[in-house]
Amino acid sequence: MKRSVLNGFLVLVLLVSGVAVAQEASYGRGQGWSVLSGQTVGQGGTALVGQVGWPGLSLGLLHGAAPKFDIGGKLSFNYGREGIVTSVVPGLKLQAWVRLMLLQSSRVNVGLSFAPGPFFYFYENFTDVGLSLPIALTVGIPVGSALMLNVGLDIPFYVVFGAGGGPVFPLLLGGGLEYFVDRNLAVTFNVRMGPSIGAYGDFRGRGRARFTLEAMFGVAYRM
Repeated sequence: MKRSVLNGFLVLVLLVSGVAVAQEASYGRGQGWSVLSGQTVGQGGTALVGQVGWPGLSLGLLHGAAPKFDIGGKLSFNYGREGIVTSVVPGLKLQAWVRLMLLQSSRVNVGLSFAPGPFFYFYENFTDVGLSLPIALTVGIPVGSALMLNVGLDIPFYVVFGAGGGPVFPLLLGGGLEYFVDRNLAVTFNVRMGPSIGAYGDFRGRGRARFTLEAMFGVAYRM
């Protein structure tokens, strides 16, 4: 399953890159900043980011520490356990947020993000405590000045502590967009889906993989 998802991601990147190459050279780089694609907020810039959907609600802050490097943090209130569609349980997650732009041209950008932090899921008789160590590779495609598309491969790896705990390896593929209402305001949508593979708790006795979905609408404001 991992190999088929990776192959699908490579095909999707090639298709989107082909669309980008076909665009006119006059197409710009969006508004010069982004919170979802491989492009960063930009040195000295600060962006507030809010998202809502499945698996919850998140509020984040990003600051451009360098032209190709953002640092910040985000707080999430979840009602879906790490995106697993059959696991509805309230949770809280606090993460650092680091983004690095690897490549940028007039037609494409590529970036990595890393957002480590603890999480807590509150069941009736106990609380699961764990550590999230997600990494993501994203390819961004600016389409004119008002629209930034993206495709990405996310690996939001996490570990659950305690008796019955263990590691979980989600492998999520998808895309998204940012529509720039003006130079400082963007409306966003992002979706990722795929299997979560693990060997603890709910995963035991029910198959080794669980379908996982992240689908979030949002708003980003650059100050």
